[in-house]
Amino acid sequence: MKLKIALAGNPNVGKSTIFNALTKLRQHTGNWPGKTVACASGNFTIHDASFSIVDLPGIYSFDTRSEEENIARDYISERDFDCLLLVCDATCLERGLCLLKQAAGLLKNGRTEPAFAAQSAGAVPETSSAAQAAGAVPETAFMAQSAGAAAETGSLPMPQVVLCVNLCDEAEKKGIRIDFSRLERVLGIPVIPCRARERQGLLDLKRVLFRLAREKARQEGTGDGSPAEGTPVRSSARGDKHEGTPAHASAEARLPKRTDSPYIKKRLPADFLPEDLASQTVSYTKKDYRKRDDMLDRFLTGPVTGTAVMCLLLTAVFWLTITGANYPSAVLYDFFFKIETALVSAARAAGLPQWFIGAFLLGVFRVVSWIVSVMLPPMAIFFPLFTLLEDLGYLPRAAFNMDGAFHKCRACGKQCLTMAMGLGCNAAGVVGCRIIDSPRERLVAILTNSLVPCNGRFPLLLTMISLFLIGNTGGAPGFSSVLTALALTGFILAGVFMTLFASWLLSCTVLKGVPSSFTLELPPYRRPQIGKVIVRSVLDRTLFVLGRAVAVAAPAGLFIWILANVPAGDGTLLSVLSGFLDPLGTLMGLDGIILMAFILGFPANEIVLPIILMAYLQTGALTDMADQNALLALLTAHGWTMKTAICMAVFSLFHWPCSTTCLTIRKETGSMKWTALAFLLPTVIGVSLCILISVLWDAACLL
Repeated sequence: MKLKIALAGNPNVGKSTIFNALTKLRQHTGNWPGKTVACASGNFTIHDASFSIVDLPGIYSFDTRSEEENIARDYISERDFDCLLLVCDATCLERGLCLLKQAAGLLKNGRTEPAFAAQSAGAVPETSSAAQAAGAVPETAFMAQSAGAAAETGSLPMPQVVLCVNLCDEAEKKGIRIDFSRLERVLGIPVIPCRARERQGLLDLKRVLFRLAREKARQEGTGDGSPAEGTPVRSSARGDKHEGTPAHASAEARLPKRTDSPYIKKRLPADFLPEDLASQTVSYTKKDYRKRDDMLDRFLTGPVTGTAVMCLLLTAVFWLTITGANYPSAVLYDFFFKIETALVSAARAAGLPQWFIGAFLLGVFRVVSWIVSVMLPPMAIFFPLFTLLEDLGYLPRAAFNMDGAFHKCRACGKQCLTMAMGLGCNAAGVVGCRIIDSPRERLVAILTNSLVPCNGRFPLLLTMISLFLIGNTGGAPGFSSVLTALALTGFILAGVFMTLFASWLLSCTVLKGVPSSFTLELPPYRRPQIGKVIVRSVLDRTLFVLGRAVAVAAPAGLFIWILANVPAGDGTLLSVLSGFLDPLGTLMGLDGIILMAFILGFPANEIVLPIILMAYLQTGALTDMADQNALLALLTAHGWTMKTAICMAVFSLFHWPCSTTCLTIRKETGSMKWTALAFLLPTVIGVSLCILISVLWDAACLL
């Protein structure tokens, strides 16, 4: 028998951190509100007690307004669970108590007393976990039940409520002190002070959950659920960082040997006043505890300095990514090339047919090798840097800086956060649009997310910048990477401006409406946990995105090889199809081969340039040229000019989303119509801009 737990609370209070600590899963955590946009579930055990836990989206109120509030309210009011674990912020206790009061009222709607609440009249109350931590004497008097409790009816049992006050370390730094014993005494429920990031307080939380599980098992006749006397509690989940220490053993020794807990006998009253209770239990020793944060906020969100800092940080991230990824990419490419050579030699020695070698080694394996070599190093640098800014608390401040611009375009300021997520992967940005409350504004954000380039488009943009733009400046080599980063930042900002324009256009046409108001919480500045940042960004983001790209690129490699090797007329299928596209390509300042490469690059943008080189060199397989001068000479020999490079960069910036993003849009919107519009919108913009640039360029050359 499992104890079912619902994990709820305000946004950005550490619910997902507690969820991960209990279940050993890796639910996305970060220092900004709105990361959890759907229910995540997991299981864990404490000794012989089993638990299932659901991490609900963070909400400010149970008054349904947004999708997250609907999800949380529906789950709590309709699902059958045994315990509501509500997490609140120690630095803002009153807000958490307001949510607790709403939860108390919501839980009383159609529910009865706990099925395992009956206790013998002679039960001896135990010392609460919070009181034990504070060294207080056992409390025997708890608040009585509300007068209307006896009149309640319903078929579902009334779940227990546990209040977890997280971020106590931040409260201490700000001089905020909370009387947990009094808070627990007034509420009549377990109150657990916690520092989830440091894994402190998790043991007390497990002790309370274990006690509830034992009592449920005992009352439902599945056994007493208790270990032998003197047996310490062991958890299959990673627990408190002090586990295994003498202090941990001492805490385990205090585990109650009886199950007659006052928590189980009492219920959460719904008539307490959060403001009064917070004023009675919270004291301040530092009146100016926000002085430093306020100074930083004035600088990072100022009208002029805020935008300047945002652009500089973006440039710095790109410069570090460009500088750090070059050498690892070359090493990976050489490594995979040696493996490919060995595999080809072994296949020929084994007498395998040439078509098999070409299709699966020169086709599938080479495409996968290219994807890994090009994508892995930049993502392994970009995602940790992005996660670092996230943990610092900067991303919501960037959204604050952009809120005015999005509001004028009748969109939501939270769209800035989804744009930032799209820099790593547009599919992740589309999923992140769930944090936007308004369905209209959420749809606008989904449709325009691909106008900001993802990590997969960076290699082609960087090649065009380094070969044709920076290469012709004659600048010192030491500044080439800085100039490249600045140019790439310029292209990214162009994508941001186009996103604003497209959002305004959609809001005036197919998605008419006015911008809605929303609460944008600026989280406290927090010191990032470097180790966790690296692990989380590499495992949860880099490898996930890379694996998804490889999965769709492998079959594409086989298809590309077939097109490049199956004869048709005087050439191959690839040359015939590119010839068909050549008139449109010429009008756009490109050629048919370039357009065909973009079409074949639909599964993964990273393979566009290798397809172009394969077609130009007529090798029948993807080709790379490590020598920049040789690459420039090849492109120039096939008619590339500065106009071609600019149009190429623009079309790389504005064209259809990749296949993974399209599938994600279809899943999020549930409509092929909106998926088609998300495909056509950036494509029409890119084609129109390329034609405009080509016409103006040719006209200028005639003058």
